[in-house]
Amino acid sequence: MGLPGAGSAAFGDEQSPRRLLGTTTVYEGRVWDVVSEQFSLTDGGEPITRDFIQHPGAVAVLVLNDDGQVLLLRQYRHPVRMALWEIPAGLLDEDGEEFVDAAARELAEEADLTARHWHVLVDLFLSPGSSSEALRVYLARGIGDVPEADRHTRTHEEAEIEVQWVDLDAAVDAVLEGRIHSPSAVAAILAARVARENGYADLRPATTPWPEHPSQHATWPRGAVLEG
Repeated sequence: MGLPGAGSAAFGDEQSPRRLLGTTTVYEGRVWDVVSEQFSLTDGGEPITRDFIQHPGAVAVLVLNDDGQVLLLRQYRHPVRMALWEIPAGLLDEDGEEFVDAAARELAEEADLTARHWHVLVDLFLSPGSSSEALRVYLARGIGDVPEADRHTRTHEEAEIEVQWVDLDAAVDAVLEGRIHSPSAVAAILAARVARENGYADLRPATTPWPEHPSQHATWPRGAVLEG
């Protein structure tokens, strides 16, 4: 039995607002908060409470050079106690900054690189059962260097970043063999491999709207149900 709408242009996830009964911030962190929300699935349904991380969202960049190689960064991640191979990424924590501009900023800060050509590669919710974090991954091509005098000074874990150019097919092998675990890198590498089949011609423009990002959601009135 096939999925409803599968094979049609309309097939995909959709916003589904429910009746919001209350919101409480239970922890205020340096980067994100933990909130507790009470809602009901149906009008008059039983109250349900869920705690989750309220996250500003992030952008990431898969950089592809003229030799068909992708840029990977090795960085320590304390919660998992591992040094992971990742792609340049960062928080959407600058008020009013366009999504693609944030991606370009992160590329410059983490890899000392610029790019002339940008496309949307893939959009993700990284852990939708426990976090509101939305991630947009861009494909960046036409690579250049940030001038030495303009380079960002990296600190803490970023000071240990190692950079390596890897053939896209080798990166795919590393993902499928379980040697790369970063969700942004895994999704980006596999998406890029598929997109390469037609020369990246079907990728969305960099300025494509991103209605799934929390900042683009309509305000949900307390105690009211919004139509999807």
